[in-house]
Amino acid sequence: ALDLVDADPDAQPVHVVRFGVQVDAKGVLAGTKDADRCVGYITKYLTKQAADCHDVTTGRQRAHLERLWQELGHTPCSERCANWLLYGVQPKKARPGLRPGNCKNKVHKRETLGIGGRRVLISRQWSGKTLTDHRADRKEWVKALLGVTTDADTAPAGGEQRHAWELAKPTDPDVASLGHRVLRAISERIQWRVQLDAARRAADPPDVSAITSPQSTELEGTEA
Repeated sequence: ALDLVDADPDAQPVHVVRFGVQVDAKGVLAGTKDADRCVGYITKYLTKQAADCHDVTTGRQRAHLERLWQELGHTPCSERCANWLLYGVQPKKARPGLRPGNCKNKVHKRETLGIGGRRVLISRQWSGKTLTDHRADRKEWVKALLGVTTDADTAPAGGEQRHAWELAKPTDPDVASLGHRVLRAISERIQWRVQLDAARRAADPPDVSAITSPQSTELEGTEA
């Protein structure tokens, strides 16, 4: 059959199989939306099977898991859980199709039994602040430590700003190449780190022991 195909110059394959792109590696920069998305994605699948950390090996453990699963199957997991209907309570934002004892949340499933909501506690649940608030706090702390101000701090009320900011385009003649911008950003980060470390050392001088202090050394030399 292969010889017949080779002998026919107009022969066409019946099926064609091609390999697609196998690896699509992309860099991720810290502080971007892509970085947050990657962290959430990795965290999700690292803890996807929460039951894997505890293997059920004995009959007593299996019986306990079965009782716990049966109990949590009818226990309301949130204010919107359909299991509230078992107790004559209307769930929050009730909708047609809710059936008591048939909640789809993962807190009722064997693999994630008793684990509801997010797998990672977000900051605003324990601090009352969002990531934007935390960034603003860190910015104010650094400005206070370095003793610097910005145009927004010194501008008069109702007055005009001294500078106008706009996003640069890659086609602008004064925009450097990507390689130069990356190197410049790295250099600025290093300089900022050096300045911050110097300000920290100036604000919190190290404790000097009385044994090695210059004053005690001078006194010892005088007595001798």
